[in-house]
Amino acid sequence: MTTIRYFRYLHHAISRPTVLLSALLLSMLPVLAGCTNTNSPAASGSSAGTTATSEAGTGAEGAVHKLTIMLDWYPNAVHSFLYAAEAEGYFAEEGLEVDIQMPADTNDALKLVAAGKVDLALSYQPQVLMARGEQIPVKSIAALVRHPLNHLIVAADSGITRPGELSGKQAGYSSVPLYEAMLSTMVKSDGGDPSSLKLVDVGYELIPALSTGRVDGIMGGFINHEQLILEQEGHPVRSFNPVDYGVPDYYELVLVASEQGLQDSQGFYHKFVDAIRKGQQYTADHPDEALKLLLTHQEDTAPLDEAIEQRSLEILLPLMDAGSQPFGYQDSASWEKVNQWLSENGLLAAEVDVKNAFINF
Repeated sequence: MTTIRYFRYLHHAISRPTVLLSALLLSMLPVLAGCTNTNSPAASGSSAGTTATSEAGTGAEGAVHKLTIMLDWYPNAVHSFLYAAEAEGYFAEEGLEVDIQMPADTNDALKLVAAGKVDLALSYQPQVLMARGEQIPVKSIAALVRHPLNHLIVAADSGITRPGELSGKQAGYSSVPLYEAMLSTMVKSDGGDPSSLKLVDVGYELIPALSTGRVDGIMGGFINHEQLILEQEGHPVRSFNPVDYGVPDYYELVLVASEQGLQDSQGFYHKFVDAIRKGQQYTADHPDEALKLLLTHQEDTAPLDEAIEQRSLEILLPLMDAGSQPFGYQDSASWEKVNQWLSENGLLAAEVDVKNAFINF
């Protein structure tokens, strides 16, 4: 397995936080809150101690405010707007110095922002709602990828032309309850029998599981990554968008802050969102240049395939476009529908008030 593929498989380890994790995070929050920077653009004073938000200044003219953001995965095409905002000086224009960090594990980002160890993190709309169901106080402040990238993928020569035809066949997934629920919904919506599915936990081996014929389809593969790699390696595939088969249209990638962070630093987060809007516009207007900027930030442990990332960006840009609304805009109806679907599928530990799950800047 190549290094890049291994890191991509780690993405599928995302699952609902356990009760133990929730209790641990909740026990940490009062302590961390006492260490959190309480400055805002209108506040005075300097930060102290080792906080998630450290400052070189207090928001005065010429001062720089430092923010940390944890990626959801290693740097790839979906993060181009961040590196464009950095390279083109949009963060600097807002008086920000941004430290972009890669997680050691793909579960880390949401945990670390909730615990106050980083200011901002990239996560996923369903995971934000599931975390809030576990009483973990995180909130989405921008929708980055507005539609699912996770599609049901089958081999082009499998004879499967729609999700319902997967009934009675083997479906590979990475033991993530969210993916199992999505697959079940798709098959049922298409007239199939989800109870007849033979679910195979393939762990991180989604691509080889499908390419070798071990399974008839995979759930958890992304159209801007797994699908592209399979096709590049000579395995034509067919993919099915979950939105077309009963799963609510959801935000694949969102920008997340903690409630404490919003209380302390909302003005700075607003500046951050303003800067990434410019970064996304630069990326849309200059995709080739933005891709070059991204490639300079690739990790040695996860080298990027330029051709894959170029095709990925072509797929991503229309899915990140908010139309007449500014980049990052979030629709309350989307949050309501996703929350209801998660609840109906038993994926929420407790009732969630969606009004508290997101905020628009």
